[in-house]
Amino acid sequence: MGNIDLEFIKELSKTTPSKIVLLVVDGMGGLPDSRSGKTELETAVTPNLDALAQKSICGLSDPVSPGITAGSAPGHLALFGYDPVTYRIGRGALEAMGIDYPLQPGDIAARGNFCTIDKDGLITDRRAGRISTEESSKLCELLNNIKIDGVCFFALPVKDHRMALVLRGDGLSCQISDSDPQQTGMAALKVRAKISDAQKIADIVNKFLENARKILAAYSPANMLLLRGFDQKPQFPSMSEVYKLKPAAIASYPMYRGLARAVGMNILKTGLTIEDEIATLKENYKNYDFFFIHIKETDARGEDGDFTSKVKALEHVDKIIPEITALKPDVIVVTGDHSTPAMIKGHSWHPVPVLIYSEWCRADNVGQFNESACTSGGLGRIPATDIMPLAMANALKLNKYGA
Repeated sequence: MGNIDLEFIKELSKTTPSKIVLLVVDGMGGLPDSRSGKTELETAVTPNLDALAQKSICGLSDPVSPGITAGSAPGHLALFGYDPVTYRIGRGALEAMGIDYPLQPGDIAARGNFCTIDKDGLITDRRAGRISTEESSKLCELLNNIKIDGVCFFALPVKDHRMALVLRGDGLSCQISDSDPQQTGMAALKVRAKISDAQKIADIVNKFLENARKILAAYSPANMLLLRGFDQKPQFPSMSEVYKLKPAAIASYPMYRGLARAVGMNILKTGLTIEDEIATLKENYKNYDFFFIHIKETDARGEDGDFTSKVKALEHVDKIIPEITALKPDVIVVTGDHSTPAMIKGHSWHPVPVLIYSEWCRADNVGQFNESACTSGGLGRIPATDIMPLAMANALKLNKYGA
């Protein structure tokens, strides 16, 4: 199928009592460890995921396209059925929306990382040792309400080393480049205008960053700020319009709540742990017919390059699977938004394992839920945008097309 128009799906969608649970294990896919020859998922002991895979149809998915490394936003939008090349959203808008900040028309938002730089201005740690949210909140206070050439800056703590920066003023453009080079050993980049009309705001942001460097100089390890993903609040068709669903999101990290809000999901209050998220699912199960559950721990351990900890995170996910299956959803989808191999210490282009369970799924012969096993699954290798129509079909929520 691949990137079918949402208007087409809207014509076929219908409301039914059936329920869908989409469990997104962030950064789930990996690469083999050089010593064992097995990926994190192949190394992990996952009896519950394996048992579910045996009753499901399995395969691999490409978040954007083969060979393209997906960011978290396009990876998730694809899973929700939105073509990530057509529907684009900057990280900053997501961060601000994820913490319920009231973005106004014309506001520009950027995602920020507090980072560590050395005496030569070179980045030694993009995440400033993952400082606490409490520490980053104090640093945001130092940077808040700065005004440069008529533009007000609002620094907003998000989680750990992450923050959001909102720019408010007249005639602002989001067509500016990132200051974050997304690697260590380099200096922060100068923000550049992508179009001539954006030169003014690019200059103003560079002035802000110069001020931020002076203000943060004494606060090592968080002695500098990196910005990326400048954007405005998006206007996307909602999942309730397109799929005739009553959708809810359960996510502890703000950015993923922002993504869910961008496509019209109701954001459920939850705690920080996987167990908290499952408790939230149980508490709200009767009130919605679609649940997006986001697990962050796997991605974080992959980005840390910690193979063993990512294995443990996957085993942690496996332990809560029986609590989901006990609710007897009509459809369960388990997949990731992209791969984050510990061997690479970042997102990668490798396809992601996916399983779809339902009474009607036509189960294949896959006996384990991992990259190697899913390669031979009945789904084959599909675009991630196909997953949502398949979930809808397995929930008997799509009408027949044509006579």
